[in-house]
Amino acid sequence: MHEHKIRVITACCAAAFAAAPVHAAQTDAAAAYPTKPIRFIVPFAPGAGTDTTARTLAQKLSEKWGQQVVVDNRTGAGGAIGVDTTAKALPDGYTICLISASNTVNSATSDWLPYNLLKDLQGITQASSLFYVMYIHPSLPVKSTKELIAYAKANPGKLNFGSSGNNTLQHFSGELLNHMAGIKIVHVPYKGTAAVIPAMLSGEVQLGFGSLIGTRAQMQAGRLRGIAITAGKRSPSIDLPTIAESGLPGYEVDQWYGVITSSKVARPIVNKLNAAMVDALKMPDVANRLASDGSTPVGSSPEQFNAHIRAEIAKWKKLVKEANLPIHNQ
Repeated sequence: MHEHKIRVITACCAAAFAAAPVHAAQTDAAAAYPTKPIRFIVPFAPGAGTDTTARTLAQKLSEKWGQQVVVDNRTGAGGAIGVDTTAKALPDGYTICLISASNTVNSATSDWLPYNLLKDLQGITQASSLFYVMYIHPSLPVKSTKELIAYAKANPGKLNFGSSGNNTLQHFSGELLNHMAGIKIVHVPYKGTAAVIPAMLSGEVQLGFGSLIGTRAQMQAGRLRGIAITAGKRSPSIDLPTIAESGLPGYEVDQWYGVITSSKVARPIVNKLNAAMVDALKMPDVANRLASDGSTPVGSSPEQFNAHIRAEIAKWKKLVKEANLPIHNQ
């Protein structure tokens, strides 16, 4: 027994000594980081809210570190291509990626993804929280969520809602409305957000969910009518009630943005990235720029963001099961 204890202690000491150089190397790398340009992947098209958020953060990180942070738009497969590129990149902290809530819908509904968002990647910080505007064609005789639900119940299957595609957050925003309200507004998928508004103006659909930056001009011109927002509480960016307070208690969809990297990136480097981003998100000029699409800066810890990603995937998996939604794989 005594010899066994000695062997165990000796083995533990040897493991500790072996791990020490690795830990020291990681600490040194984090202290020097970054020593070269950082690639900031955005898996969505230029000009969108995700792109604006990434470029705002990239500018602040470049200023702080004196190293270029280069935004790389890698679109396709509902955001999956950019995330997969990040998961498979050299895990040295020089490839990061901005994701949105849509990526958790993707993970909740798609068995074809070449990565596991919870295992192959890790959160750095949730950058922002934002909402969709639930908007309608002005010819629809409703002015509130409660009136919309009543109209849909009186006219089953006669209303359509448009989205940026199957298995997107816009799609699931409408399906959550259907499920919670006990109504059936028919989903019509389009190729991207930009195609939904023209479809509504031509009368193909009567309801949509869109960002403030994408809908504000049309609402101001009277071509669309915003009736509520999907957030859990009201926003100073627009004078509209929440869906929850105006007819459907408990409803909430947050079109958040956040930054991730490979799960193999050393924690000291993740911590350094987190600290720099959280500092940037506290700056008034950053908050003002993000407010253009209704975004509110968050700046969470890696642990908090990882937990948020897990909760969002679970939320959408639950909706798929309870509402018996058909899954449209890419």
